[in-house]
Amino acid sequence: MARSLDDIQADIDRTRAHLASTLDQLAARTKPEALVDDTKAQLTARAKEPQVQAILAAAGAVIVVGLIASLARTSKKRKEIKRLTAWLEDK
Repeated sequence: MARSLDDIQADIDRTRAHLASTLDQLAARTKPEALVDDTKAQLTARAKEPQVQAILAAAGAVIVVGLIASLARTSKKRKEIKRLTAWLEDK
């Protein structure tokens, strides 16, 4: 049972249209703007998870404590330098 030339041509046209549609979808998915939007949406959704929020809060607390400790150390060093400078000037 041989297929007619019209059937073969119609099959080729359908396959070509399907392939073109697939290529268009791939091109749309790989555009930098689409990749950025997808990544942004994923990160936004992930950031709303309670576990992630807890981790971010803990990380923020560690950073704040580190900054406070660093500022305290810097202040202490400045005071020590001023004290030593004054002591040297007195001699």
